[in-house]
Amino acid sequence: MSIKEKTTDFISKHETKLDIAFFVGGFLFDILFISDPDDLFSIAQQAVYLSIVASLIHYEMLFRLHKWRPRESLLKLWSYRDFTLHFFLGSLLSVYSLFYIKSASILSSFIFLILLIAIILLNELSFAKSGKVSLKVAFYAICLFSFFSVIYPIILGFVGWTPLFFSVVSTVLILLAQLKLLARSEVPGKILTKALAAPAGAVLTIFLVFYFLGWIPPVPLSVTAQGVYHNLEKREGQFFLSFEKTWKFWQDSDKEFNAAPGDKVFFFAQIYSPARISDQIFLHWHLKNKKGDWTSTDRVPLFIQGGRKEGFRGYATKSNYQPGEWMVTVETSMGSEISRYYFEITTVAANEARIFTTLEK
Repeated sequence: MSIKEKTTDFISKHETKLDIAFFVGGFLFDILFISDPDDLFSIAQQAVYLSIVASLIHYEMLFRLHKWRPRESLLKLWSYRDFTLHFFLGSLLSVYSLFYIKSASILSSFIFLILLIAIILLNELSFAKSGKVSLKVAFYAICLFSFFSVIYPIILGFVGWTPLFFSVVSTVLILLAQLKLLARSEVPGKILTKALAAPAGAVLTIFLVFYFLGWIPPVPLSVTAQGVYHNLEKREGQFFLSFEKTWKFWQDSDKEFNAAPGDKVFFFAQIYSPARISDQIFLHWHLKNKKGDWTSTDRVPLFIQGGRKEGFRGYATKSNYQPGEWMVTVETSMGSEISRYYFEITTVAANEARIFTTLEK
């Protein structure tokens, strides 16, 4: 057999494995080289990838309906369209998955993150590749909506309902444009509804429901560091955070806060946001009651200014507290949770010996 025949035979025997390899390859590629959400090259790359995916889906629908056929010179290249589609979908899903994970408070976004992982795995199942264009359209719609969900907060300079509205409108307009292009090629309306409109509409509906429930992370914001401390000082642009030294050498904050009379509780957070974003977030304090439920005590506003590579630094103090289990959530003005931090307050005598260490941020 010639090299060409051996290659063709190898591909036909290992098609499923190669599909997975290309998809995972795209995923790993962007994990290794992912940039900040506001990186212009990364935004341009995502736009190109989305255009390629949209084109492949467009011509795939026409090809299956025998309304288009590639030139003879491109037939061999066209036979690799599934590999190409999996690579670009894998790359896009990896980018948005990482953005969502970075912006997520795992517990509040658990259902959404599980769904996202399920979608990635679903794309690799054999029935998803066997001929259902509608599934590929659904994955494409997820990527398209996620793209705008990241872009509009950067353009407008804040997160909230307005960026969400523009994200939905932009996604719908692009999908409508693609519907019209396919309709001009005499694709039957029933097929357009089943293969494009229905899956895309389902994706948008699910995303909107999850947004209203607060399950979708507020990209592109993310908390890069947080903790509770006994003291906080700011000197020459740096924060000096003091916490009690314990045998738990891996802890760099007061997860177990031993409170002597007169002690204040300092919650510090380092929040990444792109340079154009200037927005208000909230540090929300909760105390677990006797029934085991979290009760709200304070919701402190904090104005953040993006652009610092390590993240904007801010804090809130609390001097009126009681012993027990506490939680501080970092939230957007919409109430979407960016992160949460658990700690416990225990009272100790004023003369109890304590050794403190200082962390610089």
